[in-house]
This record gives sequence, C-alpha cells and structure tokens, in this order.
Amino acid sequence: MSYTAATVQLLSPEGKLVESDASAEYLPYIEALSDDQLRDFHRHMVVIRRFDQEATNLQRQGQLGLWVPSMGQEAAQVGSAFASRPQDHIFPSYREHAVARIRGIDLIGIMGLLRGTTHGGWNPADSNFHLYTLVLGSHTLHATGRAMAMTLDGATGTGDPETDAAVMVYFGDGASSQGDVSEALVFAASYQSPVVFFLQNNHWAISVPVEIQSRSPLYLRSSGFGIPGIQVDGNDVLASFAVTKHNLDAARGGDGPRFIEALTYRMGAHTSSDDPTKYRLDSEVDYWLARDPIARFETYLRSRGETDAFFADVAAEGEDLAADIRKRTLALGTPPVSTMFDHVYSEPHPLIEAQQLWLAEYEASLENDG
Repeated sequence: MSYTAATVQLLSPEGKLVESDASAEYLPYIEALSDDQLRDFHRHMVVIRRFDQEATNLQRQGQLGLWVPSMGQEAAQVGSAFASRPQDHIFPSYREHAVARIRGIDLIGIMGLLRGTTHGGWNPADSNFHLYTLVLGSHTLHATGRAMAMTLDGATGTGDPETDAAVMVYFGDGASSQGDVSEALVFAASYQSPVVFFLQNNHWAISVPVEIQSRSPLYLRSSGFGIPGIQVDGNDVLASFAVTKHNLDAARGGDGPRFIEALTYRMGAHTSSDDPTKYRLDSEVDYWLARDPIARFETYLRSRGETDAFFADVAAEGEDLAADIRKRTLALGTPPVSTMFDHVYSEPHPLIEAQQLWLAEYEASLENDG
C-alpha cells in the first residue's frame, strides 16, 4: 500500500519537514516539543530496536519459546506512546515493546512471558499498561469496556486535562478482520466512549498481504460505525505523535472514539516461528528499508545540530540494555508449580484451594514412593 493524499506525514523519508494541507493542523504539536523530547523519541526507538535484536538472538539460542519482533514499527509506537498521559489506559497487542518501555514496564517482564515463566509479566495497575494479548482482537473489547466505565465514573470529559483520561488500544491489520474489533467499534460509537483505536498496518497478517484483507484503506472502516478515522505515516515519529495527541485530546474532552491507521512495515518475521522469505519479495523489503523510521529521524535531528556524541551515547545505552536483558533472562530460572494457582480469582476460592491441596499431596506421595 502506498501513501495517499490523505495520509498525514510531517517528516519525509529524507528527514525533512513536510508542509501540506494534511499536515498544517498538526505542525503546532511539533513546534511545541523541546529538544530533549525530540531526543527521547530517537533514544527510545534505537534502544528498543537493540532490545528486539537481543531478544531475537536469545530465542534462536533456545532461551525463549517465542519472540515477536517489532523492528520497523518503532516510530508508530514511540510517537503514539508519548502522546498518552499517565492516567490513560493502554491496551497492547503483543508487539508493543516500545510502548511498554515508555509506560515504565521493566522489559524483563516481556522476556519472562515469552520464556514461559509468567502468565502476565507485570501488574497493569502500576502503569495503566495492560497485559499483552495473544488472542487477536479480543482486547479491543476490553479497552472499549474500560472506556465505557470511565464515562460512567466521570473520569473523562470534565474539562480538566490533568485528570481526564482516555483509552488507547493497539492492534494490527490482521486483527482488524476479527469480529471482536467490529463489536468494539459498535459499542465505542454507541456509547461515545473515550477510546482511540490505533491500528498498526504493517502490511502482513502473518503471510496474508493487506491488499487481500481489505480492498480499501483500513482507516475508512471506522466511518461505517460513525467513528472518525485518519491515516498517518507510521514510520514518521512526529506524525504519529501529533496525530495521536490530537485524537487522544479529543477523546478525553468528550468527543467520542477515534480511529488511527498508522502505515508502517514489519521488517522481520511475524514471530520467530515464521519465515517471511516464503511469501514476500526482497524488493518490497528494500522499499521499506529506505523508509526506516530511525534513519529518517536521525537525519532530521542532525539537520537540527545533533552531534555524533549524542548518537554514540544512545547506541551505548542500547548495548547496555541488551547486556542487562541477556543477563537477567538467563537468570530467570523455573517458577514454582504453585504459581499456576495465583490470581485465578480475585478472592480465595475453595475449588482452587482444593486443587492446591491435591497437588501438594500428590507431589508428597511421589517423594515417599522414591
């Protein structure tokens, strides 16, 4: 899929600011950013890519059961995540590693999840960043339900930007074909819930190209439900930030749900179980390599005067994180069997207690037999 006249782009693939009718209303969001904020955009993109690479290596070395790469989608995630506020609730799919880091999640939680040592990885209450969802599309309903509750609780639309909250839910082009997503759009529109649907269109639903899934741009789907939709260059971190901030502000302000389609590309495999060379052409990958979000933003920052010292510092931070993640992943160990009973119910439950007792007695009988 190529960019259309309606696609919001603030930074060209050559790293230059774009002035157009589509970008005009979003440029003030960029002009308000400080130099430190711009540096943070780049820092998070680079560091999370290095984390991604290290996690891929660990999976290939047998230290993870599965890995889900995010390489190529850093700008869509970093820009949108920085547009959120602490009181906003974020519902990720299973590839939002950059969003997790920005929201304060210790990335070892992701490693534990994909190593099989935890069923969750972190406590959502600590950051309003909810758990990864491996069942495609189901979490859009969870996000919409949360947004409906916010409205009922008076936690949004009051006019106070310091407390008004919204929900943002991430999903992909493949998940957009799930019925759960359509149901979520129905409820969000009906109740005018403060939820922003952030669709990362990385062009491949595993091995099915988006052109087969949808004969028209995905952002147009939401209009059929009465939800405004917009398409953004997802490899442009500035556009991702500005458009998401604008739409989250509208949702918090009581203007109802919004839908963003971020055009990006999955440079790697769908997961470590996938071989993308079997279904896509090298020429397509090369096309998107030339639109790499990190290289694009580095060019922009250098045009603003950033020096080699800054980029070297960022690269060193990425290496430090990779080394730390490797060390802590190898030290995760095996969790006790008893953890399977934790958090099944919010309160103690007699059935769970009976199952725990049975297991303890069974394990004791094996020891006695020995």
